[in-house]
Amino acid sequence: MSLIPAFKIGIWNAWIFMSVFIVQMLAIAFINKSSWERSHVSKEARRNMLERYIGIIANFIWLLTLIYSIFLPFRLGTIWFYVGFLVFIIGFILMTIATYDFITTPPDQLITKGLYRFSRHPLYLSTFFICVGSGIATASWLFIFFSLILVFCLHQEALVEERYCLDKYGSAYQEYINSVPRWFGVKNRLW
Repeated sequence: MSLIPAFKIGIWNAWIFMSVFIVQMLAIAFINKSSWERSHVSKEARRNMLERYIGIIANFIWLLTLIYSIFLPFRLGTIWFYVGFLVFIIGFILMTIATYDFITTPPDQLITKGLYRFSRHPLYLSTFFICVGSGIATASWLFIFFSLILVFCLHQEALVEERYCLDKYGSAYQEYINSVPRWFGVKNRLW
């Protein structure tokens, strides 16, 4: 496993895994336009300066990983690839189910069905698995490092979303917080 593997553009590069984010965005935008509007935290959400910067960093890191994935070859035929592929598949399945739950819930309702019964942020969790799986499948410490930075940023974004949802949905969202962990199996009070 190397910090920065050889850069080369190829068909069997990490962009194959990372392209699921583009497909997901297109699916949300074209299948249910009102879900597309809901997919971004409203400008009404109160953000302090640190949260604004973290949001900018998250978008930058996400874009950087997308671009980097174009030049990052898979380590085909190695244990790195097979383990990374398994982690990616877990993330892809989570993303597919959570995206379906997201799209099929009316925009004025709180999403509490499907994977949202087990985690308040299954899409962020799936992003983590997809990015880490890509890093492992390419045996790139740098890609895994970017993924970990992205996880921290997404956690901060989840906190902003939760504050916004508390304002928007009130006691219904508070009940949701009390009954559903932020991450699968992780108690709310840890972070």
